[in-house]
Amino acid sequence: MNYFSSSFKLGILGGGQLGKMLLYNTRKFDIYTCVIDPSAEAPSRLACDEFTVGDLLDYQTVVDFGKKVDVLTFEIENINVDALETLEKEGVKVFPSSKTLRIIQNKATQKLFYRDQNIPTAEFSRFAYTSEIDEAVDNGGLSYPFVWKSTRFGYDGTGVKVVRKVSDLEDLPNVECITEKLIPFKNELAVIVARNEKGDLKTYPVVEMEFHPEANQVEYVICPARIPDEIAKKAEAVALKTAAAFEHVGLLAVEMFQTENDEILVNEVAPRTHNSGHYSIEASYTSQFEQQIRCVLGLPLGNTESKVAGVMVNLVGAENHTGNVVYKNIENILAMDGVTPHIYGKKQTRPFRKMGHVTIVNKDIAVARKIAEKVKETIEVISE
Repeated sequence: MNYFSSSFKLGILGGGQLGKMLLYNTRKFDIYTCVIDPSAEAPSRLACDEFTVGDLLDYQTVVDFGKKVDVLTFEIENINVDALETLEKEGVKVFPSSKTLRIIQNKATQKLFYRDQNIPTAEFSRFAYTSEIDEAVDNGGLSYPFVWKSTRFGYDGTGVKVVRKVSDLEDLPNVECITEKLIPFKNELAVIVARNEKGDLKTYPVVEMEFHPEANQVEYVICPARIPDEIAKKAEAVALKTAAAFEHVGLLAVEMFQTENDEILVNEVAPRTHNSGHYSIEASYTSQFEQQIRCVLGLPLGNTESKVAGVMVNLVGAENHTGNVVYKNIENILAMDGVTPHIYGKKQTRPFRKMGHVTIVNKDIAVARKIAEKVKETIEVISE
């Protein structure tokens, strides 16, 4: 099929920042794109060829949208999976598949999948409601501390909490959830696996992630990870085993813990472009966003090697600031060598909302990390 400067239509479910960055590459290749998002102000609205406002969880809305396109992909997991299944049966190519998304969409189902596939992961328990946890603790089936996770609709640190005592449970929503054993770890790592319909497979280098202690959001992504080669190979092998189990088409971001004993445990996965791969826009031969397009269209996979070391800094809304956004001191970071800011186009900021990211590239990863710290200290995402 001719995808370039043709009548072919690529559909994207979700029009947030991931969609916007995906569209940089469809513009480069002149691929016609249709995007649907619940918000009329979605960042992708200006870069696509057709933009639709619609509810991604509504069955008929997703089916009607999908029938207009030749290939359908997504940048967010909160989608009506039954609609994707219907579209697949009617001949629309959906990548990653509804089967993959159905497993990943629910954290309990995802964890059970790892157990069934002998993929290493933290010990866990599942509960129909948060209120059932008290009884499990009282009966000795569960002990503090543990990590509580809502099985659905969690993102950017929401739907996750470390529970150290009974009072930590008080303000949690009474929803289906899982509890995980709190793992003492050295590092949080991630590997992005790319696979097309032909089965061609490539991995991006292992990255190291540093998290904000309060918001449970990634603050820094460091590539390459500052770990021994044997640990990197072990993490890549676990990521490849996970991807093989899903038989996915597209990108699969595999987030992992490196334990104190140097075990590699899968935390969770995302079947799409991912925050841990943003550095690739400047630092890699093929960015994760171009790679996603190559995967879902069955094109040859691009080179995943890094041209240079890279560190990504997330730009999130400052605490105590809600309203029209201002990027304070952005001129100062633009004056720094190897620094590239990406602004997502969200007009309203609020505490810890992802508003953009900054990539720092340098031949020396230690130098890049120092500059990243300076960037973090300099720029502020505040309200007017």
